[in-house]
Amino acid sequence: MTISTARTLPPQLRDIQLQMEALAKSYGLDFFETIFEVLDLEELCMFAAYGGFPVRYPHWRFGAEYDQLLKTHMYGLQRIYEMVINNDPCYAYLLNTNEMVDQKLVIAHVYGHCDFFKNNAWFGQTNRKMLDQMANHATRVSQYVDRYGYEKVEEFIDACLSLEDLIDMHSMHIKRAPDVNPLPHAALLREDDFEYMQTGRLPSKGYMDSFINPPEVLEKAAREKHQQEEDREKKRSFPDEPQRDVLLFLLEHAPLRDWQHDILAIVRDEAYYFAPQGQTKIMNEGWASYWHTTLMTKHGLTDAEVIDYADHHSGTVAMSPQRINPYKIGIELYRDIEERWNRGQFGAEYDECDNWQVKQAWDKQLGLGRKKIFEVRRIHNDITFIDTFLTPEFCKKHKMFSFAFNDSSENYEIASRQFQEVKQQLLNSLTNHSRPFIYVVDANHRNRGELYLQHSFQGIELKQDYAQDTLRNLHKLWARPVHLETVIDDKPAIISFDGTNHLVKNK
Repeated sequence: MTISTARTLPPQLRDIQLQMEALAKSYGLDFFETIFEVLDLEELCMFAAYGGFPVRYPHWRFGAEYDQLLKTHMYGLQRIYEMVINNDPCYAYLLNTNEMVDQKLVIAHVYGHCDFFKNNAWFGQTNRKMLDQMANHATRVSQYVDRYGYEKVEEFIDACLSLEDLIDMHSMHIKRAPDVNPLPHAALLREDDFEYMQTGRLPSKGYMDSFINPPEVLEKAAREKHQQEEDREKKRSFPDEPQRDVLLFLLEHAPLRDWQHDILAIVRDEAYYFAPQGQTKIMNEGWASYWHTTLMTKHGLTDAEVIDYADHHSGTVAMSPQRINPYKIGIELYRDIEERWNRGQFGAEYDECDNWQVKQAWDKQLGLGRKKIFEVRRIHNDITFIDTFLTPEFCKKHKMFSFAFNDSSENYEIASRQFQEVKQQLLNSLTNHSRPFIYVVDANHRNRGELYLQHSFQGIELKQDYAQDTLRNLHKLWARPVHLETVIDDKPAIISFDGTNHLVKNK
């Protein structure tokens, strides 16, 4: 279902947009052209269910998301104020029932997001025309539904979506495999070069040959090369190195039909588009909240709007003991960085000072805070943001703690207020979206074409029901038995699925 949102903003909202846009630019924010549209509640919930887009490929999970969002909004459990898409131009959607002060806040908030999308390095490789790409994906999947039937296509999409986290989020920014050095052009090679490439024999004069090419060394090298070739032929395993992008490996090697290959490529493409948003949730929301606060409190509020603004903003950044609020952690950490760099509370001299009172009064009046937070916004993601700038003083000020499950009381309880433990637990929750690291190790396991994967154990065991369901869906794509090496009850184990039954055994 596609909804046309080409609606002219009401004059009052248009004036607010122009005012906030000018103010944002005056503070140095840099963003793509931003187009605002006003939607009713049902339309906004539909867009939110689609990940912020007006159209996606047909699938039942979007309907389930829509139903949940609509009901939680109507029951007062949560509220969607806006949606914004990382695109060029950026598209942002406002809820038509918002009060005018909320619309101001949201528009200012959106410009913070748009600046972050454009300038943060982790979004540098994303598709800036994803609005058109999503529509293209929807058209292709709809054609497959018409050709092969809804149930058949839906079942395959279900399998693909259960694997959509098995990507290498950093592959867009780093090179995993070394470059292959091409051999020199044959016309430029001498006979001696060919001999060396084939046998390892170096060119030499006759009387020096036994010294430059000792027979025993050449024989040993020949035996090792022959043994390597025999081992490789005997094993016939691939890949040569563990592959983290499982979806790419399936696209290259799984026995998929053309339409299945295309759908898996669509799921992978969209997973990579959304990945940077998961990697920068705290930073992105914190940055947008920092700027809506700055623009509203210094320029956007009338006297009659202050109370309503304070009420709504405090609700946005409120944080309960049960969960982390990315808006709150993000905005407070930006403010902390700005204050520290304004006062010069950084560097070796400050870090080596062990007098608490001196550090509290430390103020070199450098005024570098605003410049620093723009730099942080440009180069960091959530993990490096927390790892670099979270301090013991910040944790103490905001009463942060780590928690753990108490088996005796069967409740989660405060486990520690020690800074390193608090920081480590927060970093662990952010690493790889709290998803496990899974690698393809052998695609010809036991020389039977079976797929063998390995879980890089980081101290947290897999949920076995999730792992078994994932292997079941992986089998649908690979069409041969699949195995996953992991840790169960602190012991190495292998979970297998042969197409009918699951088997768990110690390694």
